Amino acid sequence: MKDKLVAFDMAALLDSDEAFSEYLSQVLADGDTDEIIRALGHIARARGMTQIATFSGLGRESLYKALTPGAKPRFESVLKVIRALGIDLSAHPHMVSR
Repeated sequence: MKDKLVAFDMAALLDSDEAFSEYLSQVLADGDTDEIIRALGHIARARGMTQIATFSGLGRESLYKALTPGAKPRFESVLKVIRALGIDLSAHPHMVSR
């Protein structure tokens, strides 16, 4: 008997603002830039790419390209997406090892 693998879709698990916040907070804490872009892509797909493209002022195709793993989007584009997602970022001091 062969088992069939089902494709994992992170966006399908993101069903609330709390889920978006928890997921993105964890990814930001890890600090991996590629993973942050990937997470924003998952959240944008969960919210609806057309809606996020409209709210961000980016074209839908440009949005997909900017949020593709390995992409190097401009910081301005990332901020537009974050704002369109309705996410507030804040800075908090933390201890840095020296």
